[in-house]
Amino acid sequence: MTKTLRIAASALALSLAAFALAPAAQAARPFTALDMVKLDRVSDPRISPDGRYVLYAVRTMDFPANRAAMSLWIADLKAKAPPRRLAVSDGGVSAGRWSADGKAIYFVSSRAGGLDQVFRTDVAGEAAVQVTSAPFDVGAYKVADDGKTIVISQAVFPDCADLTCTQDRLAAKATAKTTGVVYDKLFIRHWDTWNDKTQNHLFAFALDATGAATGQPVDLMAGFDGDSPTKPFGGDEDFAIAPDGKSVAFSAKIAGRDEAWQTNYDVWSAPLDGSAKPANLTPGNKAWDTAPVFSAAGKWAAYRAMKRPGFEADRFGIILRDQASGQERELAPAWDRSADAVAWSRDGKTIYALAQDVGQTRLFAIDVKTAKVTALTGDGHVSGFDVGPQGLVYAHDTLKGPAQLYSLPAKGGAPMKLTDLNSDALKDVAMGEAEQFSFPGWNGETVHGYLVKPADFDPAKTYPVAFLIHGGPQGSFGNLFHYRWNAQTYAGAGYAVVMIDFHGSTGYGQAFTDAISQHWGDRPLEDLQKGWSHALAKYPFLDKDRACALGGSYGGFMVNWIASQWKEPWKCLVNHDGIFDARFMGYSTEELWFSEWDNGGTPWEPNTTYAKFNPADHVADWSVPMMVVQGQNDYRVPLEQGIASFTALQRKGVPSQLLYYPNENHWVLKAQNSVQWHSEVQAWLDRWTKK
Repeated sequence: MTKTLRIAASALALSLAAFALAPAAQAARPFTALDMVKLDRVSDPRISPDGRYVLYAVRTMDFPANRAAMSLWIADLKAKAPPRRLAVSDGGVSAGRWSADGKAIYFVSSRAGGLDQVFRTDVAGEAAVQVTSAPFDVGAYKVADDGKTIVISQAVFPDCADLTCTQDRLAAKATAKTTGVVYDKLFIRHWDTWNDKTQNHLFAFALDATGAATGQPVDLMAGFDGDSPTKPFGGDEDFAIAPDGKSVAFSAKIAGRDEAWQTNYDVWSAPLDGSAKPANLTPGNKAWDTAPVFSAAGKWAAYRAMKRPGFEADRFGIILRDQASGQERELAPAWDRSADAVAWSRDGKTIYALAQDVGQTRLFAIDVKTAKVTALTGDGHVSGFDVGPQGLVYAHDTLKGPAQLYSLPAKGGAPMKLTDLNSDALKDVAMGEAEQFSFPGWNGETVHGYLVKPADFDPAKTYPVAFLIHGGPQGSFGNLFHYRWNAQTYAGAGYAVVMIDFHGSTGYGQAFTDAISQHWGDRPLEDLQKGWSHALAKYPFLDKDRACALGGSYGGFMVNWIASQWKEPWKCLVNHDGIFDARFMGYSTEELWFSEWDNGGTPWEPNTTYAKFNPADHVADWSVPMMVVQGQNDYRVPLEQGIASFTALQRKGVPSQLLYYPNENHWVLKAQNSVQWHSEVQAWLDRWTKK
């Protein structure tokens, strides 16, 4: 052997020895519910007036403490520097907003006295200065462009002349020895809260030269019988201060005695000095009008409007209003999508809107003059956005990963990623591949669905199936990273996931959404059945003999329905907060307009569908093992619906479990409860499907 060969052989031997001693590459592990609840969540991007910065919120979870915290971050859109966290976040922050001149950042915090109040800081974000000292928690706020006024929401008794009156009543209630409450109209409770008879009103405070709220507040809704922001989920999108700083436009519904069964929200206008009562700007439309926004110059206002009274899932069109003449027109009326949020471009020539679109949620640009609609984002889910002078920033997620922020130039071009949250947490985590499919459903019409492969997918193997059924029913299991029904938690547990956007789903045109009303148990069931057959034919790795169906809300109703109408494929079922007795639901739920529209009337009227699609009437045919999940504080689908499902199963001797949460509502929101939910549900699936 030559010297050269001996050296080469020696080097090879050393290399092989080093390779043998080196640790094996880290194998990717499956994604779990614990991973999911620990993820940081980015939201609420806000671009500075000069376009240089974007302010945004990050939610972090302290899992052992079972508590989440919010922080504010800033990214420089012009400098190549990593985003930075504002030090004021240490005292607790939410709802970060820029001042019109870009010199101040406003936010809400409970750092002084325990009540949520408005504070401000500068771009450095190191010191917090208190702005408001209101007697109650600030629910939402906005600062006028001229910096002279701040409008906040407060929960008050509507017949009180001032805030002191509400304070006195609440103090008297707190010390009273009696606990009975007399109601003479609905709502008696809403979503997860009993009605304490207060309403959200908007109050205007003058801001002095130092930027602090001063003087007596002006109740902009004095004597108004209604809420703004609207309950239970309304925020600062429900009102807007005019660019001239003289008035506020807000969305509200007159409560009256029919609040629980009508959807006549209107857009109102009130002067900030309180010199006149609110004026109704949309009295002609008895359906839903909401979310007013002004163009920068104040010439135009825009708001979203439905057309059919009583129907909460009608299409939201975009209405433009000439502020000088009061003339209105719908923008892009032929665009068959429902706008979820709208914003003006800085020059007033474009409206930007979010809308669901064939399993995606895209950001669209609509030309105000020509009504041309252009999709600005591709596949995936845009959850929020803001408009700056040079472009947009939006939050985007998919079935394969949580949201990140992206910037998009106004003149077009590729989006640029601004954040990289959770990269360390997910670097060794395997996600299941997802793909969309379609098939002919009810009436031969195209229906779409998603297939998510197991994280450890091997084409030579077959896998048990989690068949997920979405709620709403006017909803969608689209291309998004869901924090309740996350397909990757099942993929990580070794399941293939099938999800069908049946007739009634949103994002496929209003006629498709309308198709489920008064047809809860037939058209969507046909879609689910055909979608299942299509998936089995298209994906041979699906094990048809090891499949369970799961759903929440309407999905829970459908689980109860297929327990008698389509039980053959399923080894087990999971019903989360699902309707058991449709007729009693019509008497016990809170937002009656929903039940009455989708069933064609009240429970006592003839020719409705309460009895036609009522799971309670078909319990005799139940035999598939079912887990029932129910929250105590769910007033949308009340507790007794879940108890009734479990009682029926137990009385019939069907294998069953009840997972009950005394401190959850229609959703499971607490982190540790969420992990428990997934653990119990997956154990139930494993019990009936694993070999």
